[in-house]
Amino acid sequence: MTSDGERGLLVTIGWAGLPAPVPEYAFAKPRRWRFDMAWLAQRLAVEVEGGTWSFGRHTRGGGYEADIEKYNEATLLGWRVIRVTTDMVDDGRALQLVQRALATAAVPA
Repeated sequence: MTSDGERGLLVTIGWAGLPAPVPEYAFAKPRRWRFDMAWLAQRLAVEVEGGTWSFGRHTRGGGYEADIEKYNEATLLGWRVIRVTTDMVDDGRALQLVQRALATAAVPA
């Protein structure tokens, strides 16, 4: 399910002329984990964390621990995961992070 924050970031990514990500990309099968959005060639994922100020799922014990497990597994599989909040989407910081991550993916180490 796409949140308002995810929709907002997708719109700003389009306005910025960046490549479109794959929304709700499933990884680490048979697990049912999904990234909110992913750029497959760059192995870049973005997660928009909601409820950060309202004691939402991502900030409660069980939800937080499940997120840690998911993000650690993604890292072990070679993904770069950028986590942003809806506030970061609203004020443009999320877009700046995506732009930087996509730019660094194109530069050889």
